Amino acid sequence: MKSETKVSILNFLPNISKNSSHTNSGSMEKEVNELLKEKFLCQNKFTSDIETLVLNSELNYIEAIITYCEENNIELESVNKLISKPLKEKLKAEALDLNYLKKTTRSRLPI
Repeated sequence: MKSETKVSILNFLPNISKNSSHTNSGSMEKEVNELLKEKFLCQNKFTSDIETLVLNSELNYIEAIITYCEENNIELESVNKLISKPLKEKLKAEALDLNYLKKTTRSRLPI
């Protein structure tokens, strides 16, 4: 099953030679994993990229997510699965400060 997965993944990745010799399977697996990390987003990478964008520019979190999606050709509708809980809390706090969301009746400590 694992070798079938490698073969099917290799068919979709153009930068990897399709030589199926088993002697280079360890290095080929590393190369596949690195390419997959570059090509596909996970929640940790997305959060890290957004945090870096906010720190290095004068964008707020909402603007940073929109900018990131535009630069990387990602649909905004698909981003909700990539937003981690801490990032959601920061977005919520920012939206409350900008009056995008109604303030809750719960007491909130000033930060």
